[in-house]
Amino acid sequence: MLFSWWKDRRRRKLLAVPFPNEWRNALRRNVVHYSRLTADQQRTLERRVQVFVAEKNWEGCNGLTVTDEMKLTIAAQACLLVLAFKDEYFDNVLSILVYPTGYVAKDVQIGRAGVVIQNQQVRLGEAWYRGPVIVSWEDALAGGRQQQPGRNLVLHEFAHQLDMQNGRELDGTPPLPPGDLAARWADVMEQEFQRLRHDCHSYARPLLD
Repeated sequence: MLFSWWKDRRRRKLLAVPFPNEWRNALRRNVVHYSRLTADQQRTLERRVQVFVAEKNWEGCNGLTVTDEMKLTIAAQACLLVLAFKDEYFDNVLSILVYPTGYVAKDVQIGRAGVVIQNQQVRLGEAWYRGPVIVSWEDALAGGRQQQPGRNLVLHEFAHQLDMQNGRELDGTPPLPPGDLAARWADVMEQEFQRLRHDCHSYARPLLD
């Protein structure tokens, strides 16, 4: 209870500060969707971004210095996912690690007879259960500017975080109250998945990559 009160108080203080014009200009440059929002939606997104940027621990990797523009670009894309949610700031994500570009990560698997197999993979991002989100800045910027239509690294990784709010399993289902809404979600997702498969098999260009 005390922590919740302190968090709400801190957020009120953050939101009492006007959104800087240079931040707004950065969103216009780097997040195409920002300019497509209504004025009210833009204000809501700006408020979410203010809190998100302030509350996360930002770490640059491989020598990268994380700037305010980088934070804003990543934060705005993440907050677009929850624009219609009430007071959703991805509280389960404490840290965001930013690499200049794709990075090499170790992949450890347990094979037969308990044999440990280690591989190296080039990755653009990761989302850890109750852990950090990792992104390549090059790809985060490209997604915000829609330089790769149908692909957005930040939306992808933070969608995983929404998915994991109800457990470690990545099943595509966000936290939902039991009952009709959960059943409706499952029906709609199945219908849209089958439609996507049909589009791919018929060589139609799907909305999602």
